[in-house]
Amino acid sequence: MILSWFFSDPLPTGTPAPEFIAATDTGETVRSAALRGRNFVLVFYPGDDTPGCTKQLCEFRDNWGALKDRGVLVYGVNPAGPEKHARFRQKFHFPFPLLVDTGQKIAALYHADGLWVKRTVYLIGPDGVIRFARRGMPKPTEVLAATR
Repeated sequence: MILSWFFSDPLPTGTPAPEFIAATDTGETVRSAALRGRNFVLVFYPGDDTPGCTKQLCEFRDNWGALKDRGVLVYGVNPAGPEKHARFRQKFHFPFPLLVDTGQKIAALYHADGLWVKRTVYLIGPDGVIRFARRGMPKPTEVLAATR
């Protein structure tokens, strides 16, 4: 089906999260394997500084206290370069890094790739297993509920 990319589901909860290595907007390297023992959220979003994406990432920014209190790390993910990510992050004061997903390689691992990145949120538990996976714009409180 030509539009199968549009109708695909995210990876199911209870499955091991694919491992990745990516640079942040500040040039640091994030290795998912090094995040074992922590809860972390991946927010795949289509574009920097667009209305829906800004709203979604601002919700995570505005709930940063609750996320931080639970020890949850957050990463925004899309294919924009580090400079564009840095401008977007600084403009909206995001307290979490934005990952550079060159060629949508991470998005492909997480079934969020396509003509544009599919808006998808994952929570990966300390054991490396997906605990929350949803397309769209789930509220940070919904994601936090999956940390148990």
